[in-house]
Amino acid sequence: MRPAAPGDAAHIARVQVVTWRTAYRAVLPAAVLDEWDDDAAAAAWRVAVLRPPTPAHGVLVAEDSGTLVGFAAYGPAELTTGELPSVEGPTTEVGALLVEPRWGRRGHGSRLLAALADVARAAGVRRLQIWLPEADRVTVAFLAGAGWAQDGWVRALDTGTSTIREVRWHTLLDDGPADEIDERGAE
Repeated sequence: MRPAAPGDAAHIARVQVVTWRTAYRAVLPAAVLDEWDDDAAAAAWRVAVLRPPTPAHGVLVAEDSGTLVGFAAYGPAELTTGELPSVEGPTTEVGALLVEPRWGRRGHGSRLLAALADVARAAGVRRLQIWLPEADRVTVAFLAGAGWAQDGWVRALDTGTSTIREVRWHTLLDDGPADEIDERGAE
């Protein structure tokens, strides 16, 4: 696990599209997956790594034998309409936590989650959250196995051709080093 470098952008985009095409084929509109622009995606990730919108944004990557196999992108949590700030304290939102399926179930997702918790703790964050498509049973099982839970917030995203229902999951961080994450769930 390490912070992403600009040279990782094309690899991050590859992990994203391969994972989305495998795991989200039934969730995302076909046009998003079939008309994927590798160059545009890599350029967007390069900007995210080189010029994040705030110092609280970042991207971590997981490697296996020199191959980039997964990544986690994070930043300050955005409040949902009508939501008050978390009573638990500052919150970091995980924008993406993806491990290429052929590299799954080897602990990469768990290590990314632990590294993300360490970065968040060092910044004084007390809570992590992520929005997941309700249909993403694999990530739901993984996060539930890691001790995360739904927090009651749901939103609908209009894709132009369909609506994706997302549920927000969260976990509270302790003050110590990252706990070992239970790998009963899939990555």
